[in-house]
Amino acid sequence: MEWTALVTIAALIEYGVFSLLVAGARARTGVKAPAITGHPEFERYFRVQQNTLERLIIFIPSLWIYSFYNGQKVAVILGLVFILARAAYCAVYVRAPARRSLIFGVGEVANTALMVGAVIGAVRSML
Repeated sequence: MEWTALVTIAALIEYGVFSLLVAGARARTGVKAPAITGHPEFERYFRVQQNTLERLIIFIPSLWIYSFYNGQKVAVILGLVFILARAAYCAVYVRAPARRSLIFGVGEVANTALMVGAVIGAVRSML
């Protein structure tokens, strides 16, 4: 499960980077804590961070459950797709929020595949 652990750590590091980007945007735009609105640039970085947190709640358990029941290889590939899609989502969303849908969808396909695979693996092991 070492590869699954590394993918999990990579996802958490990515989330940490997004948090730092939010802090930087807060400083650049003058949005003082605890405010979460006030400047479009800050709000876009903040939404990327929050949306990633919302997706990680599904991603991390699904990644591990999928790996446990179905093996690491596909889980790790799907996990890396999710992480790369999140990075691309950040880049696109900050520059052109209206264009985010396609790249968001790529990450969601990977996340959904992990979740569905986790359920199938768990149910199959019960039978």
